[in-house]
Amino acid sequence: MIMPKNKRVIEKEDIMPFDIYSSQRKELRKKIVDFKKDRRIPLGPYATFYFESFETMLAQVQEMLYIEKGGDEQLKDELTAYNPLVPNGKELTATLMFEIDNPVSRATFLGKVGGIEEKVFMKIDGDLIKAVPEEDVDRTSAEGKASSVQFIHFKFSDEQIKNFKSKMSKVEIGIDHKDYSHSTRLNESNKKSLSADFN
Repeated sequence: MIMPKNKRVIEKEDIMPFDIYSSQRKELRKKIVDFKKDRRIPLGPYATFYFESFETMLAQVQEMLYIEKGGDEQLKDELTAYNPLVPNGKELTATLMFEIDNPVSRATFLGKVGGIEEKVFMKIDGDLIKAVPEEDVDRTSAEGKASSVQFIHFKFSDEQIKNFKSKMSKVEIGIDHKDYSHSTRLNESNKKSLSADFN
């Protein structure tokens, strides 16, 4: 399941035929759940970052094709949707989700935090890297309501990548929105897993 590091784009030939995927699906899904463990970082009461990679996006595309059975036509759409989230070797990409079970509380919270996708950051030993939201769609509505799912990129310089990979570095992730301000430190397992996304 773990792909060659230089893979930055999912292509048609990476996709397993339907019958093979069906027969191996249980095992593959177990592997990807294990792989994702160190790439999930909760922040505050509602936010969770799920850091993406070639592996997680391939698994997502494969699963969508399995569920919807749309064949080649669907595959084109899935690749267009998910390839931008495969990190390019000089970035980390994440799906940021605000998970609130109660629909009333969720609507109230999202109504207050419009523009929150512009307030996400990472710090490597205090060196600030501001997240860049995915440009495919506007994630805050005209009324100022945030989406519960955000797609974000952290773009790094070579120096920042080197520092991120260093065992000595302190890496934090956070949000500094006036209605949701939290930060947390990445542990060694997080850093090790995410370091593999760089060239």
